[in-house]
Amino acid sequence: MGLTQPNFPPVDPETFLERPFFDRIRTLGAHWGEYGFGSPKILHIIYLLKVFVFYGGVGITLATLTSGLNPLHVAEWWNEPIIYQKAILWTVLVEILGIGGSWGPLAGHFKPMTGGCLYWLRPQTIRLPPWPDKVPFTKGDSRTPFDVALYALILVNLAVAIVLPGVDSSSLDKAVADNHGLVNPVLMYPLIALLIVMGLRDKVIFLAARSEQYLPAMIFFGLLPFVDMILALKLLIVTVWIGAGISKFGYHFSLVIPPMMSNTPWMPKALKPMFYRKFADDMRPSKLAGGVGHVLGTVVEIAGPLVLLFSTNKVLTVAAVVLMLGMHFFILSTFPLAVPLEWNLLFSYATVFLFLGFPTWDGYALTDTSMPWGMVAIVAALCFFPVLGNLRPDLVSFLPSMRQYAGNWASATWAFAPGAEEKLDKYVVRPAKNTRTQLLTMYPPEVADVVMHQLLAWRSMHSQGRALYSLLIRHLGSDIDTYTLREAEFSCNSLVAFNFGDGHLHDEKLIAALQRRCNFAPGEFTVAWIESQPIHKGTQSYKVIDAALGVIETGTYRVVDAVNEQPWLPNGPIPFQVDWTLDVDARRAVTDPEVVREPQMRRSDAGSRSVSANDQVQQ
Repeated sequence: MGLTQPNFPPVDPETFLERPFFDRIRTLGAHWGEYGFGSPKILHIIYLLKVFVFYGGVGITLATLTSGLNPLHVAEWWNEPIIYQKAILWTVLVEILGIGGSWGPLAGHFKPMTGGCLYWLRPQTIRLPPWPDKVPFTKGDSRTPFDVALYALILVNLAVAIVLPGVDSSSLDKAVADNHGLVNPVLMYPLIALLIVMGLRDKVIFLAARSEQYLPAMIFFGLLPFVDMILALKLLIVTVWIGAGISKFGYHFSLVIPPMMSNTPWMPKALKPMFYRKFADDMRPSKLAGGVGHVLGTVVEIAGPLVLLFSTNKVLTVAAVVLMLGMHFFILSTFPLAVPLEWNLLFSYATVFLFLGFPTWDGYALTDTSMPWGMVAIVAALCFFPVLGNLRPDLVSFLPSMRQYAGNWASATWAFAPGAEEKLDKYVVRPAKNTRTQLLTMYPPEVADVVMHQLLAWRSMHSQGRALYSLLIRHLGSDIDTYTLREAEFSCNSLVAFNFGDGHLHDEKLIAALQRRCNFAPGEFTVAWIESQPIHKGTQSYKVIDAALGVIETGTYRVVDAVNEQPWLPNGPIPFQVDWTLDVDARRAVTDPEVVREPQMRRSDAGSRSVSANDQVQQ
């Protein structure tokens, strides 16, 4: 793999699609194990320039110069509260513009590399309200001039808050004698309101702004006196860390490590197979992968933050800071898909600012709060969505649930009858085309098909992939070899500008929005969709969606059945417990104009038995 040349899989592109689907998956999975996505090194350089020059360099310059500080004199500003505030606001601006996470080729944006503002400043693009039937004035799935104006106001509000100088704060002056003020808290009030209204109109933009982490910080900026603000910010970052650490308990996270390490550009090729049990023949995670995941990952993300929050020992605190910095820079260096690189850089700075700039032994321990019960309420509020999201993942996005990169995601695979995918390019308003269509501007069609299959191979290496492909065998049978299969996370990115791995952004609501635009026939567009695993259960729920018919089947499967299988399912599909399926007569009622009775829903004939995916649903 050179500076400008990718490492292409060892297949003949012209005959690749003639091979059985799982033969393609096995070949490309083995290639991923050694080379990852095979991206040219120039791509990683572009990402590094974006993070360190644009995000870091421009952000520091803006924050310091607009606050009366010299960006070259780091000792002057690293622990200035206004710099931390502006770093948060700059991060939100970068994310909501679409230049942060979920940007570029590693998130499925090839041409153009930016989604975000190119979509959200354009009327008639897809909008996904979270509760359109419950919240007034949020119905509809098309972006209106009001939505565009609302989004533009958020951008302006963020920009103004970043460039205006700080204002005096009596609570800050009491704690820090020599300071450059704080961001005017008055600017936070309209920003908070605008983000909440936007979240009710379009959950995609709300999540793209990473509101689950940065909106609480804005609330703290606007409402709390200085010392309590610092303590609340400490609780916020610790909640994010520990929530992520707890979410990694279970089977899923070990499966995340091997494909992530395989995609790491600095990792020697000879070491990558060590993260698999028996490379190429057994692609399940090795003990080394489990150790990296649950020792360097889970333990560090829980123990390190607790030390930082409560330690009054300087040496121990510095050691914990170094540990957390190492974790974030390690994650950044792996270039994970969805590429949350800016987030890792911000958290690295936040670790130093909060726990060394304002340490517990210098009047910034939790016991130094002026509002003990208020701090208890903040802890409860910060823990609410992580607790609810782990118990009821169907109610909460995995981002507010703090399950970032835990491997326990809602996921989907899309299956199009030959030619049906082209309807998306024809009928959906957006500034970009389908991911494959974007690739056609750079590669021949056969090469583009191989690249698209690399994403499917990546998904197969995670627990969800085995379940998704088992579902598609159940519903497509041998047609799986001729249908066009797509990794839904990347397809969703091309349709709504952002995904970041959240399957809730491409559930039946998005499919219904696409159906209203494209009018797929029954069987033209089939979706296998699975929900995250609740923390207290050993099963995951699934849905099968036909774009023309809606949800046609629901059920569950055991996580261990998916985890124990190989990516290419050599033993056949995993078994499912079918809870409900759309009756054959009901399907006819939808598709046959001669049948006028309403569709009927019924419990599966399987009752309580476990149904093998080889048992085909009668169409």
